Amino acid sequence: MIVLKTGRELTLMREACRISAGALKVIEQAIEPGITTGELDRIAEKYILSQGAKPNFKGYHGYPATACISINNEVIHGIPSVTRKINAGDIVSVDLGATINGYHGDNAATFAVGDISAEAKRLIDTTRESLYEGIKMARAGGRTGDIGYAIQSYVEARGFSVVREYVGHGVGTALHESPEVPNFGTPGRGVRLLPGMTLAIEPMINIGKPNVKVMPDGWTVLTCDGSLSAHFEHTIVITPDGPQIMTKL
Repeated sequence: MIVLKTGRELTLMREACRISAGALKVIEQAIEPGITTGELDRIAEKYILSQGAKPNFKGYHGYPATACISINNEVIHGIPSVTRKINAGDIVSVDLGATINGYHGDNAATFAVGDISAEAKRLIDTTRESLYEGIKMARAGGRTGDIGYAIQSYVEARGFSVVREYVGHGVGTALHESPEVPNFGTPGRGVRLLPGMTLAIEPMINIGKPNVKVMPDGWTVLTCDGSLSAHFEHTIVITPDGPQIMTKL
């Protein structure tokens, strides 16, 4: 069931989104060569708790941490570790969210650590830009296929590929609500977009082929061909005047 949020609900949800965005910002400020993914996770959790919220990933279907931290060819759901260090030249995708007053925020970004290759930079830039191309199409009266097509066409025109197995989603009183929001699709197809819908739009883009696999830990998703992957996400609300990003500081 798709839930259209009232003005009061959106006010509550904006606070969860503000905290989610703030947690991603403190990660961006802390990430550097030599720091462990476990330490980054601790920093994010400390910030979220300091705001009176709770990390909404921790314990979700048994997930053990506050953030998903995925390095290089890891697409999503990388589990933080106190022994795994980040190195210069890595690209690091961080996905996290916060819940407060019964509502959720959800956002992600991929960060360059030190000097990275030109192709890795182009991947990060394209993934970020494709997110905004998708958000532009999140308009009342449109369809989820309009969002997916905008992302897919932007990415594929630049020689990259869109992961198919994982998609965006509604978000609100649950971390994952209807509808699904694929990062690929056909214009004019899919669920009708209405004012009050709150969506997490999140392209996951690979340099190589789109195929992915899950590691034995049951969480970490890798590219099958070992190519780099990037991930960006915002929680947005559809209004009569167009989309508004709620996880933007």
